[in-house]
Amino acid sequence: MPQSNFKPLSLMSVSPMTAGEEPWTPLPYTDAPRYDAQTLLSHWSRLHAGHALPPPPGEHPLADGWALYHSGEFERAAALGLAHGADGLLLANQATAVYANYLEPRESVRLSMFRQVIERAAAQATAEPDNCHALYWQAYALGRYSQGISVARALAQGLGSKLKGALERVIELQPLHADAHVALAAFHAEVIDKVGALVGRMTYGVRAEMSVELFERGLELHPHSPSALMEYGRALLMLHGDARMGEATQLYEKAAALQPADAKERLDVELARAGLAD
Repeated sequence: MPQSNFKPLSLMSVSPMTAGEEPWTPLPYTDAPRYDAQTLLSHWSRLHAGHALPPPPGEHPLADGWALYHSGEFERAAALGLAHGADGLLLANQATAVYANYLEPRESVRLSMFRQVIERAAAQATAEPDNCHALYWQAYALGRYSQGISVARALAQGLGSKLKGALERVIELQPLHADAHVALAAFHAEVIDKVGALVGRMTYGVRAEMSVELFERGLELHPHSPSALMEYGRALLMLHGDARMGEATQLYEKAAALQPADAKERLDVELARAGLAD
């Protein structure tokens, strides 16, 4: 059963390994789906259902990079993305963030990766104000970094307002961005959990009913997202405590039963199983 204090591992960003650095921890599951550029493109819609990213041209090197990412080769994908400058920044940030969230064992490195993603994505969003993908990964890294240093401390530093503003802008730019709906829903729940409903509403504009509405919309857009199902389960426990344990457990069970579409979802499914076992 998921406990009210259960927190899945988080997300972040780092540069590709240089001399003297340890290699990134490899994906521990051999049963995760594998892709090459050709098979990637035929499954692109399902793999990117959470944020409606258009596919790269079939012969473009970034197609190989995305195939590496979805196969769990996060370090190679991040390096390839960075090697392609602005065109590859989304791939680099996503690969780094997902790796750091799920697999990086050193907390100091995780936080450093998050800071790098925040900085890279923020710079890109400044140069391209309507780039919803840059804004999303800035917000994603801000959220995971905030969890790493403590949500209360992050709120005091003004990171919460930046995160909320970025996600609201993503949804304004791309109303079908399922992942942004889920991330904003989780933000509402997390702030209420940490500072209370009254302070949360007056200071940060968060509401429990808005959290639920955003989760429902996110899952309507992408119903097969194990991470969204788990985040919703966690939020119900943060907002309502053990009174919603049954619903939270059902959400975890649904996540655990999904067939993962790629390496990240394979990691999510394992987290769902671990949450049920606790």
